[in-house]
Amino acid sequence: MASLTREIEKYIEQLLEAAEAGDISLSRKGLAEHFDCVPSQINYVLRSRFAPENGFLVESQRGGHGYIRILRLDFSTNEEKVEHLESLIGGKISETDARRLLLNLQNRNLISLRERLLIEVALRDQEEKARDLFEISIYKRDVLRADTLKRLLTSLALV
Repeated sequence: MASLTREIEKYIEQLLEAAEAGDISLSRKGLAEHFDCVPSQINYVLRSRFAPENGFLVESQRGGHGYIRILRLDFSTNEEKVEHLESLIGGKISETDARRLLLNLQNRNLISLRERLLIEVALRDQEEKARDLFEISIYKRDVLRADTLKRLLTSLALV
């Protein structure tokens, strides 16, 4: 299954590379037939590999004439980067989601390995201190983590 997922991902990436407009429209059913798989496999690839945190926007219309439109997000200004990061993080973020986001940002060369590791250490240290000093709930830790992550990434985006 992993190799099929990789094949579908590579195929879509090749189509995106060839597209001049930066977006492509596909048929879920057509892709499933092309790769001789079920449409849910296509859905999995779209959710896991072409998510907003990976720099993509996916629009989907189901039904007989349904389509999938994949748009590569490209930010020309720092304000657009900051806006996108803030919307991805939202009001709260779990430790797992924060790590996943940081890894995706590193994979897209938006932050370096060093920056990712420094942010992870800062988040972990800040959370430990907050937990020890204030005995805050998991929800409040997620809110605090989101706020700190936004501030750290915003600082990097504006440099």
